[in-house]
Amino acid sequence: MSVRSTFLAAAATLSLALASPAAAELPDNLRDEAVAGVDSRAKLVQEIVDSIFSFSEPGFQEFKTQEYLTGILAENGFTIELGSAGIPSAFTATWTNGTGGPKIALGSDVDGLLGLSQVPGITELRPQIEGGPGHGEGHNSGMAAMVAAALSVKDIMERENIPGTLMLWPGIAEELLATKAFFVREGMFEGFDACIFTHVGNGFGTSYGDSGGNGMVSVEYTFHGSSAHGAGAPWAGRSALDGVELMNTAWNMRREHLYPTQRSHYVITNGGGQPNIVPDVASVWYYFRERKFDSIRNLYETGNRIAEAAAMATDTTVTRRVLGYAAPQHGNKPMAELAQQYIEFVGMPEWTEADETFTRLAQEGLGRPVQPLTTEVSELRAPPEFSIGGGSDDIGDIMWAVPTITIRFPSNIPNMIGHHQTAAVAMATPIAHKGAVAGAKAVALTTLDLMMNPDELAEAKRYQQEVQFAEESYDPVLTAEDMPGIHLNKEIMERIRPEQEQFYYDPSKYDTYLDQLGIPYPPTGG
Repeated sequence: MSVRSTFLAAAATLSLALASPAAAELPDNLRDEAVAGVDSRAKLVQEIVDSIFSFSEPGFQEFKTQEYLTGILAENGFTIELGSAGIPSAFTATWTNGTGGPKIALGSDVDGLLGLSQVPGITELRPQIEGGPGHGEGHNSGMAAMVAAALSVKDIMERENIPGTLMLWPGIAEELLATKAFFVREGMFEGFDACIFTHVGNGFGTSYGDSGGNGMVSVEYTFHGSSAHGAGAPWAGRSALDGVELMNTAWNMRREHLYPTQRSHYVITNGGGQPNIVPDVASVWYYFRERKFDSIRNLYETGNRIAEAAAMATDTTVTRRVLGYAAPQHGNKPMAELAQQYIEFVGMPEWTEADETFTRLAQEGLGRPVQPLTTEVSELRAPPEFSIGGGSDDIGDIMWAVPTITIRFPSNIPNMIGHHQTAAVAMATPIAHKGAVAGAKAVALTTLDLMMNPDELAEAKRYQQEVQFAEESYDPVLTAEDMPGIHLNKEIMERIRPEQEQFYYDPSKYDTYLDQLGIPYPPTGG
């Protein structure tokens, strides 16, 4: 490329990056109808939030959630396809009006977390099922918002003869960061113009650009040795567990010499049978996290070399299996600017005295800092000037396949601990219901605006091509041979599901899940 061409490309990129935000262009009547369409489905939102909370299914085992959501969407005219990308609990629900028009995907995660079973609406830690899974991240709320938003937009598209396609999809096994890269690899978003994603929070806003978090690869290493009697003739064996332990020791020594942006952690998933038998098979599961595609790959390759070295030192062999991948996130700026205008139009929910009382009592009872519910929407969040890394979300992979944003909606209370039972106590209360309704309104308005204004979609695509892709290129470590870890959590759910079924919410008999459980709101004595 010539110097002049390089200069012009850089100038175009800078011009686009600094361009003024797109103006929301929905006519007032359609804007108001979209909001009213969501409000008319507030009861449906509450039922979906409470139902998915009650199912409490961890990653790859979201089958009751799948059955429930696809039933609602099929009744409303969506075409259902099960088992997306070879993942049995995944699905897509698609509806098309007319011919042509934009194609917009709407998604949110649905999986729970192991060991986080929690009775909702109370101010202490108390599992419904000891050791069972639960929604300590609040993933029970997002698809409620997306369904209500899609149905509201669908009504208007039908009446106004607006051509286009809506596709709803659930994030499966996000807590394992184990599916969205496979969705992208299998072409689930090919031909789509935009994707709007939601995630629960205690605030209401969106962001663009590099999120400041980390991408990640999830990989399990399995060492193979030979068994022997641990006391009679241990020299006849080769311990696979020695290989695992040596790898972990070597990795922990290497940490000092890694960049501070990395995060890495592991669990031994198979340590052998009993102490007096030399283990012939042992496994360890690693998450390697870093800020950029090349540094993720380098960290992964370092882990691979250490595993091979540990196998050589213990006279064992080692194989590896990639269980998941999450790309670094990059939100689309034009779409985020558009959504932010509608977030500000919708505003925060109107919290009641009961909501505030529950929040205070929950924070006090759980030993968390006391802070009232948020009453102002967040400002549009720009990329951080500097980041030392952090968490991961596999929505990043979709962000590199199609222009995508994440809207965070206010269905939880401040100062709870993520991936913890404290984050579950509010997730089947009126706070969760109201936050999801607010989120649904912002999604509906943004979706309808994009459907009716192709120039905005073109601007989103241009940003992705000229700004996002100028910074990095999508480079996952996932190969064509890697397969989703659909075996994960199967055994525990086969054991727990019969007990879990007694806690399923029955909206035909009870107005809310708290009513079914006999829990007053706010707690008595508040």
